[in-house]
Amino acid sequence: MSAEAADPGAPLRRRSRPRIDLRRLGRVALRGPVSRDRLPDAISHVAEAHRAHHPDADLTILRRAYVLAESSHRGQMRKSGEPYITHPLAVTLILAELGAETTTLTASLLHDTVEDTEVTLDQVKEQFGDEVCYLVDGVTKLEKVDYGAAAEPETFRKMLVATGNDVRVMSIKLADRLHNMRTLGVMRPEKQARIAKVTRDVLIPLAERLGVQALKTELEDLVFAILHPEEYEETRALIAAAKSPDDPLEIIADNVTHTLRDAGISAEVLIRPRHFVSVHRVRRKRGELRGTDFGRLLVLVGEDADCYAVLGELHTCFTPVISEFKDFIAAPKFNLYQSLHTAVVGPEGAVAEVLIRTHRMHKVAEAGVVALGNPYAQDPAAPPQTEPSDERADPTRPGWLSRLLDWQESATDPDTFWTTLRDDLAQDREITVFRTDGGTLGLPAGASCVDAAYAQYGDRAHTAIGARVNGRLATLSTVLSDGDTVQLLLAQDTASGPSPDWLDHARTPAARIAITGWLTDHPDEAKPDPETVGATSPGAQSEPSSEREAPGAAAPARNRSGPRAAGVVVEGPDAPVRLAGCCTPVPPDELTGFVVRGGAVTVHRRECPAVAAMQEIGRAPVAAHWADGEGRESDVGCRVTLVAESFGRPRLLADLTEAIATADAAIVSATVEPPSEQRVRHTYTLRLPDAAGLPGLMRAMRDVAGVYDVSRAQHPAPTG
Repeated sequence: MSAEAADPGAPLRRRSRPRIDLRRLGRVALRGPVSRDRLPDAISHVAEAHRAHHPDADLTILRRAYVLAESSHRGQMRKSGEPYITHPLAVTLILAELGAETTTLTASLLHDTVEDTEVTLDQVKEQFGDEVCYLVDGVTKLEKVDYGAAAEPETFRKMLVATGNDVRVMSIKLADRLHNMRTLGVMRPEKQARIAKVTRDVLIPLAERLGVQALKTELEDLVFAILHPEEYEETRALIAAAKSPDDPLEIIADNVTHTLRDAGISAEVLIRPRHFVSVHRVRRKRGELRGTDFGRLLVLVGEDADCYAVLGELHTCFTPVISEFKDFIAAPKFNLYQSLHTAVVGPEGAVAEVLIRTHRMHKVAEAGVVALGNPYAQDPAAPPQTEPSDERADPTRPGWLSRLLDWQESATDPDTFWTTLRDDLAQDREITVFRTDGGTLGLPAGASCVDAAYAQYGDRAHTAIGARVNGRLATLSTVLSDGDTVQLLLAQDTASGPSPDWLDHARTPAARIAITGWLTDHPDEAKPDPETVGATSPGAQSEPSSEREAPGAAAPARNRSGPRAAGVVVEGPDAPVRLAGCCTPVPPDELTGFVVRGGAVTVHRRECPAVAAMQEIGRAPVAAHWADGEGRESDVGCRVTLVAESFGRPRLLADLTEAIATADAAIVSATVEPPSEQRVRHTYTLRLPDAAGLPGLMRAMRDVAGVYDVSRAQHPAPTG
């Protein structure tokens, strides 16, 4: 293995362009021409790095910013003993090497002046303009918050908002944290560990989200060394021991170079050493490391089409490992990353991973949003910006960032915000699903129909009862795939709410916060009542009661309005009345009731098995009848549970739900048992506007092809 792998920050080999080397450049920034009475003048290094990416850049503003920063910080020292000016210089050099535009570099040089010196924002604005002032103010606000454990949620809420207002604020913050992590050794071990954990939990995922891989990889290694020193040293030893004059990656790289040259493809073949954390992950995945596991081949070409030409040659002339192929050009990652990934088998069976991308893709892969320049720059021909500076919109803002900004406003509880932020940042892939109205929804990979419902409807999604995915009926727990078309189905019962089980399927912060908030506000609605929940009879599925709904279905509103409820009058106790979910009586069913725990009266159909069970244990029945003795329906309609027995066939569920909808009935919940001997059992809890429509509804369901019986639910209830 070559020497470069022993130090992930070392330059690449003779055949490659130098990789962005932040460690080396950070040291060089402090070694400018120095005299006994003069600070290191590293602005020339910044200018050189900046001109490499922006040859026509005007450096006048950078020199003026350096003069102001140096004079305002003069006399201040870092804890490491260096003059304080070395910090903003190092941060600015990091960003210059990543290709940041002039405004970002100017703000980086000044990012600590307002907080730590006598310089004011008004002075910055007067000398450097609104954009620089805006960025300095954004970074200053982040620096003013405490990094104590109790303050972490609010710290990163502000960081998130600042990032959403201008992604360049986060770019400066990430470079600032990288330089601080490099010099963290002067602090106490416990403080090092605390800062490293915050960096690991939020800043590294944010760097990943923003696509700034050059910052992310070094931050990962620095955190790894602090939090896992033993494993870090083991990895370092493995890399050092892998040095060999007969590097298998060198051999494969030479073969690839000759193959592409013979095919007439102009390409640059580089060897990219893995950083420490990457080697550690490969070791944990594979156990014993191979010689080619310490690096990857990088093939750089001029045009997108050349990437696929290279891929074709490699898969033709080498044995490809098909399971390793990924096309991130056709389907870019959420952080702008584009590349073809594959693996080929070289001489003596050595397997090398290969990355294929254009030079432009490579720049974005390394620098992410930093490489995009100023996303807020206006077209000179466009009308002047009229929005307030703290509310301006970024047309290039990634979808994941917009989602985070939306839900952070509703996460009033700091612990909820912190937990959901970390969970969301842990997601590493995004999918796009299509709505039937032509719109799209951006969701994290693994999102379900629950997430789609809240992304599309907000709090209205509390009434969701199901979905159609690619035209087929699906439960809310269905996991969506990239490119799916989803239509969410909402119940007519606006008083219904989510089931606690939805939290098991919700991946997005917006969905989890909304569901948790509803359940907190309606604690009684989320808990099953053991007196009214039907038990499962042999061969049948337990039916949702008026107190509990099936997983994934909306929980109905409860009716506890006194001795008369849902059009029912009971004789005797002045207590809340509710209809039993095990038999869901409707007019003109004959009724009987029982006093249950809590003093409420539960009303059943007389033929319900629960009636006999109650009488067997000595419960006295309570007389009950429909209001006025006429079997008239209440103003809110009636609920009924029906069981449809059918033979399995395609579109059966769709046809049944269509028949129910045609009969003007609303589905409150639905369950479908797994097929048994080609027979399927469907159970629906429905709300009808009038009980008189029940016979017609049952006939309509029986007329559906394949359905051989429809009956009222008859489930025994626990005797309590």
